Amino acid sequence: MTEIVGIIPARYDSKRLPGKPLVLIQGRPMIQHVYQRATQAATLERLVVATDDPRIQKAVAHFGGEVLMTSPEHQSGTDRVAEAARQLMLTDDAIVVNIQGDEPLLKAEMIDSLVQNLKENSDFSMATLAYPDTDKNDLTDPGVVKVVIDARGRALYFSRSPIPAWRDKSSPPPYYKHLGFYGYRNGFLQEFTKLSVGVLENLEKLEQLRALEHGFPISVVITPFDSISVDTPEDLVRVQTIMEQ
Repeated sequence: MTEIVGIIPARYDSKRLPGKPLVLIQGRPMIQHVYQRATQAATLERLVVATDDPRIQKAVAHFGGEVLMTSPEHQSGTDRVAEAARQLMLTDDAIVVNIQGDEPLLKAEMIDSLVQNLKENSDFSMATLAYPDTDKNDLTDPGVVKVVIDARGRALYFSRSPIPAWRDKSSPPPYYKHLGFYGYRNGFLQEFTKLSVGVLENLEKLEQLRALEHGFPISVVITPFDSISVDTPEDLVRVQTIMEQ
């Protein structure tokens, strides 16, 4: 039987928002909001936080979450998730969901849709989420990643630029905002972290382009749920306001 595990990578250091996982939202650390929302996913059999900081470890243990200590040398959350999967001794066909620790508004259905996609599509080893975006400000915001998708639901390209280009102004194309949640088969996750960084990944600073550059398809699941990544103090205020409402 396929194991299905959610892993939340969390590091303390953040240039724009120091101590980000532990910032308080309605009296609880952000990592707790993420963890408790993720536990509502019906498909997850286990949920762990992977960190390198004892302050985060202590906070997660305090609210009753499972936490693993990982290396401080990781360059990305994906590398941290991969190490956690090795510590858990997951099989190659296990499904691992990388749940971003700075998405306190996530919906459990987002996780379930990723898992279901991989369970139903054996030819994919990696899946991610996209949201139909109608906010014109997002199109020109390099902090909002856009994705274009082929007729079979596979990612063609991810970019910080507005894609596709809209030359015929009579009818706007569909725009999709990429949401940074990923599902992997563990065997591919371990292989992915060993792949060399490609030209496009280096230009855009988007890790998922590594898979495309090396010829691995990414299944894109369209979700009706948007989410806000907390990267700055302004993002934090925005999330706090939404939760208060």
